[in-house]
Amino acid sequence: MRKLRIAIMGCGRISASYAAAFRQLCETAELVCAVDTDLSKARAFAEPFGASYGTRFEDLEGKGIDVLHLCLPHYLHAPMAVRAMEAGMHVLTEKPVAMTLQEADRMAEAEKRTGKKLGVIFQTRYEDSVITLRRMIREGAFGRILSARSFLTWNRPYSYYEGSDWKGTWEREGGGVLIDQAIHSIDRVRHMLGSEVEWIEGSIHNHCHDRLLVEDSAEAAIRFRDGCIYSLYACNSYADDVPIYLEFFGEKGRCGLRQDVGFYELEGTVHTIPVAAQQPGGLSATPSYWGESHPKQLLDFYHSVLSDLPVAVDVTEGRRTLEIIKGIYLSSLKRERIYLPFEDVSYCGLNQIRTQEP
Repeated sequence: MRKLRIAIMGCGRISASYAAAFRQLCETAELVCAVDTDLSKARAFAEPFGASYGTRFEDLEGKGIDVLHLCLPHYLHAPMAVRAMEAGMHVLTEKPVAMTLQEADRMAEAEKRTGKKLGVIFQTRYEDSVITLRRMIREGAFGRILSARSFLTWNRPYSYYEGSDWKGTWEREGGGVLIDQAIHSIDRVRHMLGSEVEWIEGSIHNHCHDRLLVEDSAEAAIRFRDGCIYSLYACNSYADDVPIYLEFFGEKGRCGLRQDVGFYELEGTVHTIPVAAQQPGGLSATPSYWGESHPKQLLDFYHSVLSDLPVAVDVTEGRRTLEIIKGIYLSSLKRERIYLPFEDVSYCGLNQIRTQEP
């Protein structure tokens, strides 16, 4: 089987995960180009792989690239994904899939029109504990799931936003703690439960980041069509990055995650699903809350391309998770329960919408 020719756009903080993954997957894919508006970052990423580098999309052209990895600010996900697919490349973009549901729809249309594959990074789906507990939930080990909950209490001081022209903004990031940090928790709950959302009722607030216009805390109640009520809380004004907590409560037992460590309780006995030992060349240089499953999702996407198989975490999956986040934003704006589907809007401030079409 031939080796894929891959490229990366965006060589900022998250790219460390990709550098480690590319080294692990060198038998399947070869990095041929790295692009960043900061040439020094592109060069630093590319040189260890013997790859070329540049500062513009045009620097990717003529290199026979099969897969482009997008690690860009949120507002660039949609336009760059569409441009890359139109240029003949398959695309795997970091979360969120886009800033608005309309953008996600345009990406899906471009995928269909060009025949290229489009995937969205939700690497925590590939953790062993998530896979095991999802299977147990689907097989009915816990009976009908009555409730779910997730708690994310992290720390994002002003230094996290300094030096960035897009972090902490509505027009370029699309929100705050929900779309940046809590999105993985939300995606895991939806993915593991396996039901579609019926309605959303929530609110967003900025309690501690008065220099920003995006939310630093959010809460919501989300009802799925199978009857499960999901209670969500997220904030990024805590003193530390405390491990995320997810839990599902069923008729016969409960299960969940403390960060990446899975657990389940049946007939009064609690069992633990430990985290697998880190592989050589893993992601120890990156924050622990990113996990170590980027290589698993990248390899899965590469196999989809090489064997022309459906993409597991596709644009539709990315849109469904984005829809929950945008539903919370809209519920907070309107101060009412939001039923799906709904018409998405763009925001310019906390609970303030833009007048133009998103």
